Amino acid sequence: MHENEISAIILDASIKIHRTLGPGLLESVYENVLAYELRKRGLIVEQQKPLPVFYEDVKMEIGFRLDLLVNDKVIVELKSVEELHRIHYKITTNYLKLSKKKLALLINFNVDLLKDGFHRIVNNL
Repeated sequence: MHENEISAIILDASIKIHRTLGPGLLESVYENVLAYELRKRGLIVEQQKPLPVFYEDVKMEIGFRLDLLVNDKVIVELKSVEELHRIHYKITTNYLKLSKKKLALLINFNVDLLKDGFHRIVNNL
């Protein structure tokens, strides 16, 4: 399955969750519910996936974790904040580069309409 197909499923599931639960809950709630919903739809979901950093060919386990990695192709970074800041985009972009994946979704559930909180970030896609 291509990244864009996976992204469409994630968007649809996220909209369903947002309509059902609404904004304002903890990120961990959205993470667990989204992981459940995606698995229900047949996708492979890894939660809190460790992301090592390689520096001068040395692997360093320094505590980065992806909120969700879907089908080993799409990174999902979840937020439940009043407003996304540039640093949220930069962190997500760095996760893409470090993991060598092509697509990440930065989703802020703390919005009135989920379309305002759904952002695609690409790396050579």
